[in-house]
Amino acid sequence: MKMIDQKISEDTLEVLKKNHLRVTPQRHTILAYLASQNNHPTVDMIHEGLKKEMPNIGSSTIYNTLNTLVEHHVVIEIQNGDGFTHYDYFGVPHLHAVCSNCGKIFDVNYDGFGKDQKRIEDKVKEETGFQISNTQIEVTGICADCQKLV
Repeated sequence: MKMIDQKISEDTLEVLKKNHLRVTPQRHTILAYLASQNNHPTVDMIHEGLKKEMPNIGSSTIYNTLNTLVEHHVVIEIQNGDGFTHYDYFGVPHLHAVCSNCGKIFDVNYDGFGKDQKRIEDKVKEETGFQISNTQIEVTGICADCQKLV
């Protein structure tokens, strides 16, 4: 992997192994690419970003790989109202803030996330009996740049 930091490459290889996923060049490259991005790319953006490194990778391979990574809770899907699904490597759980005007997605690191996430999940289980497989917290509003335009 030339364009991906060596540490990210090693970390994502371990994530695949830890989740008992067969390590293929495509899975490893796509996951490492996502881990190196903070722009929450779409399939087309991932395809464009990887075309120099993997010129023969097709969109269907990217879709299938992302679906597998989502099923294993390694990657999450985010909708921001633009009609496309955006993807985020969820190696470190965090919140998302989505601008309802421009659609930009911001990562928000919050030290209390783990504790608060557990409390929220416990409340959901208590009230509904729900068996939770994944928790994502998203806040919507208007970003600072869009507020300046008003």
